[in-house]
Amino acid sequence: MKKKDYKITPKEFSFGTSFHVEVWDDYGNYCGVYEQSREDAWKFIYDYWSKSEENQRHKESLNKAIQSCIKLDKEAGILTGNRDGLD
Repeated sequence: MKKKDYKITPKEFSFGTSFHVEVWDDYGNYCGVYEQSREDAWKFIYDYWSKSEENQRHKESLNKAIQSCIKLDKEAGILTGNRDGLD
């Protein structure tokens, strides 16, 4: 899935204007933050996109670790079939 996109929306607060930044990387991963200036918003988008492959590798690594933990729990009999796993 390739879906690189962004949206910058000015938001008025009692302390002034901030910019709500929403950004999607090459893999469709989403992040939303507030930045103080338009320049900071553009910098965040550039940095987020430049780290998209690294972030995806971390996400895949975390998913593998979670799947391994679930497998170990099943082998140890910790999971008995209840959906919430709280038995």
